[in-house]
Amino acid sequence: MFRFAASRIAMAIPTLLIVAVSVFVLIRLIPGDPAQLLLGDLATPASLAELRARLGLDRSLPAQFGIWFGHVLQGDLGTSINSGQDVLSLVTDRFLISGRIVLVAVALAAMVAVPAGMIAAWKQNRAPDLLLVGTATLLVSIPTFWLGLLLLLLFGLKLGWLPVVGYVGIAEDWKNGLLYLVLPVLTLFLHEIGVLMRMARASTLEVLRLDYITHARAKGLSERAVLMRHAFKNAFGPTWTLIGLVLGNLLGGIAVVETVFTIPGLGRLLVDAIFARDYPVIQGCLLFVAVIYVVVNLVIDLCYPFFDPRVAVE
Repeated sequence: MFRFAASRIAMAIPTLLIVAVSVFVLIRLIPGDPAQLLLGDLATPASLAELRARLGLDRSLPAQFGIWFGHVLQGDLGTSINSGQDVLSLVTDRFLISGRIVLVAVALAAMVAVPAGMIAAWKQNRAPDLLLVGTATLLVSIPTFWLGLLLLLLFGLKLGWLPVVGYVGIAEDWKNGLLYLVLPVLTLFLHEIGVLMRMARASTLEVLRLDYITHARAKGLSERAVLMRHAFKNAFGPTWTLIGLVLGNLLGGIAVVETVFTIPGLGRLLVDAIFARDYPVIQGCLLFVAVIYVVVNLVIDLCYPFFDPRVAVE
């Protein structure tokens, strides 16, 4: 187990380094000059040169990367060009909002999708299976922004049950704060149910064809006992891996949902920073999401031996 954990952690370190280099290079490919954007059309060559020197944009790319990465290792992601705020505190504050939405949505989706996928596999090619697979396919096929707009139209405008746009912090008013999170969570919840349900169904079908399941049935165990005692643990392994991927993908792609519902989360911060050419904030957001993605999948890998002890031995 220790060797398995050490190998996974060792693999994560060069991955994070590659991510840092990729983020830095991709940011420099964005067209536009932050100094020109800040000073406006009336900027003089002298003022532009002075601002570029202050921001470190007049140095070579390797020198810029070395300075930036050195600060990153010290926990300093820089200062926002537009607002002057510390990027790390800005990113973490927004991440608390996005992370709350994503974690709740994925947890609820897993609680519903895994049992539903197992039932679909158990009732393969029968009415429950066809209904669940059809529902999962439909939910996966609907884009999240379109699903969010439909939910806004139904629950916000037609029924008037939930607020349409805006955001209230839970610390300020927890009742209203929860109401503002219902539709974003519901949007991601409905979309991810389809993804996780199909994986749970496929992995359960594979497990149900194994010899030890046939042996368990031959011993006279009920189908419920076969599913819960023997099939669930092995079938849940691939779904558990997918949950880690879903968490990372949602954190990276939540900007669409936050834009639809006007939620000031990490995705909205990234979109605003891109339009403003705020290099430090863009780099900070991308690097933070990438680190969270790598850490989440590292935790998923470290938990995998609990579902399949053979992994730790290998």
